[in-house]
Amino acid sequence: MSRPRASAAFLNAGMALAAVLTVIPFAWMLSVSLMTPGEANTFPPPFVPRTPTLENYRLLFTRLDVGRYAFNSALIATVTTVLSLLFNSMAGYAFARLRFAGRDRIFKVLLMILVVPAQVAMLPLFLLMRELGLVNSYAGVILPGVAGVFGIFLVRQYALSIPQELLDAARVDGAGEWRIYRSIVLPLCRPVLVTLGLFTFMGQWNDFMWPLIVLSDGAKHTLPVALAGLIGEHAPDTELMMAGSVFTILPVLVLFLALQRAYISGIMMGGVKE
Repeated sequence: MSRPRASAAFLNAGMALAAVLTVIPFAWMLSVSLMTPGEANTFPPPFVPRTPTLENYRLLFTRLDVGRYAFNSALIATVTTVLSLLFNSMAGYAFARLRFAGRDRIFKVLLMILVVPAQVAMLPLFLLMRELGLVNSYAGVILPGVAGVFGIFLVRQYALSIPQELLDAARVDGAGEWRIYRSIVLPLCRPVLVTLGLFTFMGQWNDFMWPLIVLSDGAKHTLPVALAGLIGEHAPDTELMMAGSVFTILPVLVLFLALQRAYISGIMMGGVKE
């Protein structure tokens, strides 16, 4: 076997091994969710259920009322994603193609914020939400996520690929900045907006810490927070917890698979530089 073929075979084998190691925990999670109570706690733990059952999923809706928490998560994630796409796209386009005083300096300051851990900002952010009267409300969870430095940076890098001549021609034809943004920039930025939308939706759907801090009313809890309460209440019920984990992962997995082409395109084009 020639060296290029051997290298390709070795690389493919390594990627296949990495894929298998990644899939195994999720496959076991799905398998355990179909087991009868207590079956997963035996040693060695079984990988295939003896008698597959959907009882654990039924219990999620009867014991945990998972439908309400899934609705809360979907509402927060959807509203945050829509607002994030709106504000981040406008800001990213402005930093990429509009000229205003201090543009580059402001952008550099924003980039510096990326190195600040999110946990450091939680306390002042919570105090701000309290002063605004938004604690224990959906708005208190949504507002901090409607604009972010990463989203602005991602859209800005992609918007740099829009030909300046195209924008100038639109201005010569009498189009205003809002018309240019709506009719030219948004359609051209569709791949990166899909990428940003996926990042935002998955981040909000899976977020645990911030909803736990802001929402004190159990009826307003999101799905990850509710599942954490289930772990504390039913620690030995491994099968039920795995069913809840599958139910949490499934929506974002389907969403990612449906939009993966645009997601990959947005990632690949997001590295454009001036």
